[in-house]
Amino acid sequence: MTAPVPPDQEADRVVRRYARRQENPALVGLYDPWRPEVVLARQERERAIVNLARRHHAKTFAQMDVLEIGCGDGNQLLELLRLGVDAKRLVGSELLPERVASARQRLPAAVTVIPGDACALPFQPASFDLVVQMTVFSSLLDDAFQHRLASAMWTWLRPGGAVLWYDFTVNNPRNPDVRGVPLSRVRALFPGATIDARRVTLAPPLARPLCRLHPLLYPVVNAVPLLRTHRLAWIEKPHE
Repeated sequence: MTAPVPPDQEADRVVRRYARRQENPALVGLYDPWRPEVVLARQERERAIVNLARRHHAKTFAQMDVLEIGCGDGNQLLELLRLGVDAKRLVGSELLPERVASARQRLPAAVTVIPGDACALPFQPASFDLVVQMTVFSSLLDDAFQHRLASAMWTWLRPGGAVLWYDFTVNNPRNPDVRGVPLSRVRALFPGATIDARRVTLAPPLARPLCRLHPLLYPVVNAVPLLRTHRLAWIEKPHE
């Protein structure tokens, strides 16, 4: 357990961590949508999201009010729109001002993008059917801040709604600014939830050289669950 950090300090630290990533030339272009391993990972994730939603929720995506925490420059919001979420019912929250500006430029005007610390969002309890987080919690190194954000997300969910979770399960020895989030930690963050989780996404350091040889190698090697580095989970709030 890390020592508690005041929420504003942890948010400031996240800003500095992302600034360091932007300055690292080794990371430039790694997530370019033209890269075959990026496309294949996204397609795998989208299929798994649809399967989870169909299994657990009576509503279609078009009928849901959806919030994404840490929406970045809007890539995942665009994915949610492709999956059928109504732009007027879609909200993104993002800490970094430059990413807020980029998301607003790329997304339909009907999508709401809110800047600032996600813990301070002005939503009433039970405002959303789905709250999405994709690789946010692995960037939060303070345990107390993680708990605070998870509690806020849980409060914003309606009964029967869910947190859609996608994040690293293992540490990256080359990047001290992130840490993996094991399933035990997910359960501790959402103790009242029913969790349906599966491993997805072939380890990027393995996927990149494989796809340089041939993209068809990605699904072959990805068939081995132990080689997948991320967890996708449907974290459901009980019905009242």
